[in-house]
This record gives sequence, structure tokens and C-alpha cells, in this order.
Amino acid sequence: MVKTKAMLRQPESYRESRLPPGVQSLPRPPAVGRAVELAFLRWEKRELPPTERFWRDFGFHIVSSIPQRLVARAAGRAPCIAIAERGAANRFVGPAFRMSDDTELEAYVTRFGATRLPTEHIPGGGRGVSLHDPSGRSVWLLQGQARVEPLPLREPVTTLTNTARHAPRVNRTVRTPIEPAQVAKLGHVVFQTVDFAGMAEWYLQVLGLIPTDVQVLPDGSPNLAFCRLDLGDEPADHHTLVLVGGLEEKYEHSAYEVVDLDALGQGQQVLRAAGHSPLWGIGRHLLGSQLFDYWRDPEGFEHEHYTDGDLFTADHETEYSPLTFGGIWAWGDDAPASMQPSKNLPTLLRVLKLLRRGALTSERLKLLGAALDAPARPWL
Repeated sequence: MVKTKAMLRQPESYRESRLPPGVQSLPRPPAVGRAVELAFLRWEKRELPPTERFWRDFGFHIVSSIPQRLVARAAGRAPCIAIAERGAANRFVGPAFRMSDDTELEAYVTRFGATRLPTEHIPGGGRGVSLHDPSGRSVWLLQGQARVEPLPLREPVTTLTNTARHAPRVNRTVRTPIEPAQVAKLGHVVFQTVDFAGMAEWYLQVLGLIPTDVQVLPDGSPNLAFCRLDLGDEPADHHTLVLVGGLEEKYEHSAYEVVDLDALGQGQQVLRAAGHSPLWGIGRHLLGSQLFDYWRDPEGFEHEHYTDGDLFTADHETEYSPLTFGGIWAWGDDAPASMQPSKNLPTLLRVLKLLRRGALTSERLKLLGAALDAPARPWL
């Protein structure tokens, strides 16, 4: 007799217009402007050569490499997707967003105390302002960057997929080139925050983002938001920015789109052969639907390859579901323990400090534990 360890259940999801009693909607403040692209991410690294090697093997195209600064692009028209500058620490500095032409950058100077960026500091030129989110993280808002000619991307190798019911590929083979997964674009970035409500309000107001999926704690309060760009009738990725409530202010990971599943798989082989550190994958996410593969760079920062993600126009309604650790993927290996809050002395001391200064309540701590502590896949 086979013993069943647990039941597979499809998580419940509700449109915002039909929320059940007790589930709170995520407030959407009036937007000051409208982001139309996650332009690039900025880093500080003690040593640049290890980062350059990882970026090349991960599928970035190196634009400039000098002792003090490393600049990379993807295959798309953006002049840059990542900048690393040599410094005293290994740290994530902040994101840069390209804003719509009708956004008034001066409004951020007046309302948020933003400072104007020198044109020479912006890859591709143009104009921009720098401001800080509630955690103190640097955020750049840009306009007028020069676009560049796209780099060639191979065609998907599995456009004709043979299935049990339909087999259109006859007298043709599938041969994946042995090469790094070509990064087509920078897709999204994920931040953890202690003050979820305050951080969500800030980013929605500053960038004019639309929550696609919101996950709530057992008391019905929002604690995770997958937010997409407002591109009107043009389809936008399921999420460009993800905010998740937790026990610290930190960069969680950034994600980069590749051509197809074969690029994901062959890219994994290239990264393994080069000796880089795998983290999680291959699998498929639940919210966003992306096929994914996660890696750590030499300093331990998480980077994701993905493909086959969901797209939505601006009129798609926000959906709500319970927050569970298992809710971040549909199938694949069990998510690594490093993606959950560590239960060790440093975490305990951090929690005590948050409780002491009133940034975290014991009730919210219990709610986080109830949502995230249960085994996601007991059978794995």
C-alpha cells in the first residue's frame, strides 16, 4: 500500500473585484510618472574580473571593461543592463528605470528631493534623476537614452514540437548550440523589505506600476506583490519588480530572459562546466509561469535565467492568493532553504532589533512563520 505524504492542491486565486471577506486589497496611490523599462542594475564589487567572467558565461555581452568599471548589455536595444564599479564592498547599489516621455522628471526633484544625474554618468546619455527608496536604496529614473542596434539572437529550436497528439517535426532534428544562454533582456528584480506596505506604496507611486499578483498573509494583509509596467495596450511582462515582506532590506535576485527552454538547459551546462554555483532549477514558476534556472555569481548574488513568461495588458485585473513558500513554483526541485529566512543566531538578533524598534510586531512575525514555515513539497 502506497502511503500518501501530502495532497497536491491548486492555490486559490481571486480577482480584486471579487475578493472574499477579510482579504485586503493593495492600495494604489496616484502615480507621479510611468516606468516603461527596467533599464539596468548597478553593483559595487571589490574585484571586477570574477564578475566579468560570470557575466560572459551567463550570456551578457560586455560593452566596456576597465579596471574601475564594467558595463554589459543584452541582445536588445537597451545600451546597458548591468554596471559594476570597483569599490570597498560587494553590494547591490540599485536599479535604473526608463520613464515614459510624458513623465516630468522635475516632479521627483520637487516631491522626493531627487538630484539630477550628469549625462556622462548614464549609459546611452540622456537625462535622469537619482532618488532613494524608503530603505535608502538608490533608484535612477531616466529619459532620452540612445538605443543601440540589437544583437543577433538565434531562432528557437523547438518551434515545431512533437507531442503525442501532434507531430509536425518530420525529417528534422533538434540540436542546441553549445554556448552561453544568450540574454535577450533584463526582465525583473526582486527586493525583500521589512515595511512591505510602505515600500509598495513608494514604488507604485514613483513608477506607476500595476500589481499583477498579490499574495496575502493568513490575516488577509498583502505581503508580496508581483508588479508589471503600465504599457497600456502593449503586453508587458507579468512582473518587472517584485516586493516581498520579510525580516531585512535586501536584493533577492534579478532575472534575464533567454530565447527558449533549450537555451535555458544548454546555458545551465555551460555554467556548470565553467564551475559556477547553481542555486535552483530547472523548473516552472506558478505566478508568471516562467521556466527558470537560478545561479549565484562569485559574490553570492542570485541571478535567474527565464523563458516563456506570461504577458498582460494594462487592463488585466489584479489577482490575490495566499502566501506560501510553495506558491513560487509549479514543478521542479524543491526550492533551496536559502530562499527562506534562516533560523540562526544572526536572524534572531535581527528580529529582536526589529521588535525593539517597532519595525516588526510579534503578531506579524507569527503570520510570516505560518505562511512560510510549512514544507512546500513534503514528498521531495
